[in-house]
Amino acid sequence: MDQDAYHRTYDEINDRFCFYEKAILADRCRCSKASRFYLAERIGVHCQLDEGQQRCSAFLRLLRDHARFTLKLTGGSDALPHAKALRLQVGGLSGLYHALHPEQPPPERIDDVFSLLRQAEADSGKLERLPFQEIIKQVAAFKGRTRRSRR
Repeated sequence: MDQDAYHRTYDEINDRFCFYEKAILADRCRCSKASRFYLAERIGVHCQLDEGQQRCSAFLRLLRDHARFTLKLTGGSDALPHAKALRLQVGGLSGLYHALHPEQPPPERIDDVFSLLRQAEADSGKLERLPFQEIIKQVAAFKGRTRRSRR
């Protein structure tokens, strides 16, 4: 299957995609509203709830705006390289967890993205009021996999 056909089919069958697909597939978080599907020997993640997808989208948009300097983003391009997208997703969730639970270190894996964002919205009233300066510290601290040397 060529890449164009794959992406067309993916978009057709996944009308409500998960904004945390990269982090979920990397096993760095889970979500009670996400379900996996298989297409051409690949795995995708579907969001089961419009409200959840909208909340995730809003949080990631705010997070990306606040993390522009940290991620060294200059242009207005929507697409991020995989490593930066993963850093934003995982680091942002870890930072949010730490902001909501300052007495605890962020876990290696966030158990439920939907519940965490719903709690954040309930505690702050609006996602825009979250302490993004504290959240961004975890985005900056996130380290992905280290590269293996080729020998």
